Amino acid sequence: MGITDEALEVRAQGWRTLAALHGLIEAELERALAGAAGLSVVEYTVIDALSRQDGWHMRMQQLARAAALSPSATTRLVTRLEDRGLLTRILCADDRRGIYTELTPAGRKLYRTARPLHDDALARALVLADEQPELAPVVQALNGVAFPATTP
Repeated sequence: MGITDEALEVRAQGWRTLAALHGLIEAELERALAGAAGLSVVEYTVIDALSRQDGWHMRMQQLARAAALSPSATTRLVTRLEDRGLLTRILCADDRRGIYTELTPAGRKLYRTARPLHDDALARALVLADEQPELAPVVQALNGVAFPATTP
């Protein structure tokens, strides 16, 4: 039993809709973060992931997964953020090959500045998307999903 052409087209249209929503959100976030905080979306994603560690650090491979980056792209990004004084690397005491990354005080300060910018830009992007008939159903579905509570 194969998938019909109609089912494939429905899936393809769904993927195109998700991609359009992602592009709209990412563009709005990029404008807000770059302009006011000097961060790209992926830099913010890394800082956000590290901020959620509640004073702990992350292995580079965990950070790569959180940011949806390859290991080499993650290393380059961490190096750039480290050069800006926002992150620091720590060698694992048990495994000298293991490297952890954590926010510096400057990184935590920038995150506190960037988080409301990010949240406001995300809200704006979702309002814009909800006004577009092709994106509105996805936005409404997102608004109906119950996510576990997180702390800033």
